[in-house]
Amino acid sequence: MSTTTADTDIANRRTLGRSDAKTLILSALGGALEFYDFVIFAYFAKTLGHLFFPPGTSDWVAQLQAFSIFAVGYLARPLGGLVMAHFGDRVGRKRMFTLSVFLMAVPTLIIGVLPTYATIGVLAPILLTLMRVVQGIAIGGEVPGAWVFVAEHVPPRRVGLACASLSSGLTVGILIGSLVAAGMNARMSPEAMLDHGWRIAFLLGGIFGFLAVYLRRWLSETPVFAQMRERKELSTELPAWVVVRDHLPGVALSMVVTWVLTAAIVVVILMTPTLMQTAFRIDGSRAFTAGSLAALTLCIGCVLGGLLVDWQGKARAMLVASIGLAAATYALYADLSTGGVHLYVLYPIAGLFAGVAGIVPAVMIAAFPPAIRFSGISLSYNVAYAICGAATPVLVGYLAKSAGGLGPAHYVGLVALVGVGSALYMMARARRAGRSSATR
Repeated sequence: MSTTTADTDIANRRTLGRSDAKTLILSALGGALEFYDFVIFAYFAKTLGHLFFPPGTSDWVAQLQAFSIFAVGYLARPLGGLVMAHFGDRVGRKRMFTLSVFLMAVPTLIIGVLPTYATIGVLAPILLTLMRVVQGIAIGGEVPGAWVFVAEHVPPRRVGLACASLSSGLTVGILIGSLVAAGMNARMSPEAMLDHGWRIAFLLGGIFGFLAVYLRRWLSETPVFAQMRERKELSTELPAWVVVRDHLPGVALSMVVTWVLTAAIVVVILMTPTLMQTAFRIDGSRAFTAGSLAALTLCIGCVLGGLLVDWQGKARAMLVASIGLAAATYALYADLSTGGVHLYVLYPIAGLFAGVAGIVPAVMIAAFPPAIRFSGISLSYNVAYAICGAATPVLVGYLAKSAGGLGPAHYVGLVALVGVGSALYMMARARRAGRSSATR
C-alpha cells in the first residue's frame, strides 16, 4: 500500500490557487454553520437545566445536569467518527463531508421544538439526550473529515494554514453562538428566555445546518483521494485496523494534542461564560459579551497558529501556544476571582491562545498516511474527545464549586503542560530523524 505518492504529486504539481481558496472558504463556512449547532447547547446550559429537569433544582445542580447531557455528545463521537471515516477512506471524503452536516441539522431542529419537563416529565431529558447523541455522531465525522478534506486540497507546505482556516471557520460557529446568546440575553427578559427564547437559537441552528448542506454541493472530491482511487492505492484492509496495528505512535500523539484542544475549547471558550455567571456572579449580558470577544480572538488565534505551523513547524507552534494558553487562563480566572475588572481584556487574550486549536490538526494530518488518514485522525481525535470532552464539563464544573476560583484554570494549566510535553517530543523526534538522514 502506497502511503505518500498522492501527497507527493499534489506537492509537485499544484500551488495554492483560486480553487483552493474556494474550497477553504466553502468548507469553513459550512463548518461554522454546523459547529454552531453543536455548541449552542453549552451557551444555553443554564436555561436547559431548569427546563428539562424537575423544578426547584438549584442553579449549580441544574447546570451540572445540563453539562452532563452536553458531555453525552462527546461520548457518541467515536461511533460516528469511525463509521464515517471508514467510508471516507474507502468511497470518498466528500460524501461523508455532506452526510455529517445533514445529521447535525436534523436533531438541532428537533431540540428547538422539544416539549420540556413541565409537559412530558422524565421523557424530556431522555429525548434531549437522544438528540445530543445524534449531534455527537454527526460532529464525530465532521471535524476529522473537514481537516482531511482541506489538507488534501492544498500543497503540504500550506497544510497548516488550510487546517487552521477550517478550524477558524469552526470557531466562527462558536462566535455566532456566543453572539446569539449575548444578543438574546441582552434583549429578552429571563422569563422570555425560559418561555420561548431558547427555542429560537436551536431553530436558527437547524436552518444553518440545511444551508451548510446546500453549500457543500459545490465542493469536489480531494485530489489526493481521487489519485489514490485511480491508482488503486486505497486500503484493501479495514482502515481502523491498519491504524491500530501500524500507527500507534501517531494515535498516541494525536490523542494527547486533542486533549489540549478540548481544554482550550470546552473550558476556556464554551464553559467560561456560564461559569462566570454561576461561580463568579458576573451578569449574563457581560459574560456573553466577553465570551463573544474571546470567540472572535479565537478565530484569529487559529489562523495565526496555522501560519506559525507553516513558518516554524508544528512543534514550536505547539510549544508557544500551550505556554500562552496556561498563562492567559490563569490571568483570566485570577481576575474573575476579584470581580472581573479586566474581563474584556483578559478573556480575549485567553481566546487568542486557545488558537492552539488551529495547530492541532496539522499535527494529526502529518501523523498518518493518506490511505488511512481519515480513520487515523477520526479514531484518535474522537476517542480522546469522548474521554476528555465528556469528563471535562463535569470535572471543571465540580472544580469551580469545590476548588475555588482558580479550579478551572488549574485544569487548563495541567493540560497545557501536556501540550508542552508533546511539543518537546516532536522536537526530539525531528532531531533523531535529522541525525538518521545525515548518516545515510
